[in-house]
Amino acid sequence: MLGYYSSVLPFNHSVDELIKVMKPWYDNYCFAEEEYGKTTMYYSVMVLNFLDKYIRNNYDIPKNMVESNVRIDYDKVRMLIRHDKEFAHDASIIQQLVTQGFVTGKLVENFPAERINDPDNFLSLLFYFGMVTIDGDYKGVTKFIIPNEVVRDQMYTYLLDTYKENDLTYDSFNKGKLESQLAYDGNYKAYFEFIADSLKRYSSQRDKQKGEAFVHGFTLAMTSQNQFYRPISELDNDGGYADIFLSPLCDIYKDMVDSYIIELKYCKTNTADEQLQVLFKEASAQICRYANSDIVKESVKTTKLHKLVVIYRGAEMVMCEEVTEE
Repeated sequence: MLGYYSSVLPFNHSVDELIKVMKPWYDNYCFAEEEYGKTTMYYSVMVLNFLDKYIRNNYDIPKNMVESNVRIDYDKVRMLIRHDKEFAHDASIIQQLVTQGFVTGKLVENFPAERINDPDNFLSLLFYFGMVTIDGDYKGVTKFIIPNEVVRDQMYTYLLDTYKENDLTYDSFNKGKLESQLAYDGNYKAYFEFIADSLKRYSSQRDKQKGEAFVHGFTLAMTSQNQFYRPISELDNDGGYADIFLSPLCDIYKDMVDSYIIELKYCKTNTADEQLQVLFKEASAQICRYANSDIVKESVKTTKLHKLVVIYRGAEMVMCEEVTEE
């Protein structure tokens, strides 16, 4: 399809370039365990929507990669997340997806509605709604992940909305200014202080009990709303794992200046200041390894990469520093 339209219309990008842009947003669906490792499927409606916007945008990459109509099942998914929040905190599937990047379980074909709170049933429902996809096996059971950035955007948006239902509000205008300063002025402290202040004010007593999972999940949900970046959690690459990589959307914002890789550390409220320094030193060594990986070097393109260590003691951010040493 792309080959045909590129041959009859004055595209500014090659087919390979357009696929590279679309792939993380619309690809990666696998609907049968026996088909894992073979050809994955794209979200066809979103591909057509992207192509329509691309043509109408004078053959330039559209700024909005997520079609608003994709959120028509908002209430349905919000209901699922409400059910998920009823699980014990250490069994929360949504929280595990956000913080760990995957969940494991058994795919159930049929189950009664009254048994939706069974973890395997709930996970299977997420699968049938297209919110997770098969990613092989892990320790003898099926592994599920969020398939792409369209679904990830929905997941984080819904999570933030559940917080807002509990009187969570923040200054969207000020948040937008901080996002711009992050992308163009390298002003990372004000942005992460805004997130930290929101987290501290909005965390309920139950969320505080979740500790690291809540801090990581809330930070990811907030950064996912940043129009200039595609946040990647637990980046799997040849250097190891990084908590959050803010991959710059340079194809859309060609003049943006800064990109970020963040090592997020959490410790209990009674952690001594001396231990914080130990954590910072460990995180600094880790993040320098991540920054030298090929996938990060390729993704930052012409931007300046900032290596940040963010440490929370309980629900309070006590450190947000840039690592300059290699």
